[in-house]
Amino acid sequence: MPNPHAAHLADTAPPDLSTVWLRTFLEVARHGSFTVAARELGWTQSAVSRQISALETALGGAPLFDRLPRGVHPTAQGRALLPHAQELLSRLASAGRELTALREAAGGLLRVGAFATADAGLVPRAIAEFHTRHPGVVLTREEGLTPALLSRLTEGELDLAVVSTTGGALPTDAYELRHLLDETLYVALPAGHPLAGEPELRLAQLAAEDWISGSPRAEGTLLDPALRHGFRPRVAHVVAEWTAKQGYVAAGLGVTLIPALAAEGVRPDIALVPVRDEGAPPRAVYAATARGRAPAPAVGPFVAALQRAAERET
Repeated sequence: MPNPHAAHLADTAPPDLSTVWLRTFLEVARHGSFTVAARELGWTQSAVSRQISALETALGGAPLFDRLPRGVHPTAQGRALLPHAQELLSRLASAGRELTALREAAGGLLRVGAFATADAGLVPRAIAEFHTRHPGVVLTREEGLTPALLSRLTEGELDLAVVSTTGGALPTDAYELRHLLDETLYVALPAGHPLAGEPELRLAQLAAEDWISGSPRAEGTLLDPALRHGFRPRVAHVVAEWTAKQGYVAAGLGVTLIPALAAEGVRPDIALVPVRDEGAPPRAVYAATARGRAPAPAVGPFVAALQRAAERET
């Protein structure tokens, strides 16, 4: 038994139209002549006639042009079709331009995330260069911890994230990682601290210190390596911002770890001493994208800008 709903859908479904037919129709309507339209398109007059006949057939058989002794004029059906054909081809041309801009990283949107210290210098330098080379791309940026940024990548809410191995090795099965740099860690001490003049320090030498940290727990933070050295740091003050941490250190309220990416903005009334940790690799910084997702066309140029900015950091 026929499905009346399916029949209704078939009656209201748009016809399958060739863009070649529509372009030919517009040329004929513009010039009022099959002959002139053929010359503009580089075709024969019979080829133009065939395209118009095919379009008329697809639209139900009604003629689109009156053939007159001096050229042709659109019929009522032709006049009704004219604005729709113009709009459709204009929208297709706009879509083509937009896709070309995306392919050439000349337009579109790029969503970038980064952890806090990468935002101190590395990411801003990369953004500045990227904007110079690709001014048509709209770039949005958000800041977060590496686990949250990786989650945002997985959910498709970021195109790229600058992440680090602060909490341990990064999963390579779910993310494509492009190495940017390995980062030295410094301990920030009050200027008058007895260890402030040392050329380098081991974490174990700081086991008795009060610490300024962004978390009350060492796990998953820069202080995580201390656990391998047999002591749990005593976090005296939980402070999120790097500038505020420096203020606490300068006031003699504790010491803190500062990555090299944030070291260039250190205040003059504290001392930075490199941390030596023979048992662990340096903290690595990566540009991460989600595996299995087609990257936004601007991702590649932005990674290149990050890599150039990273070369200036090292």
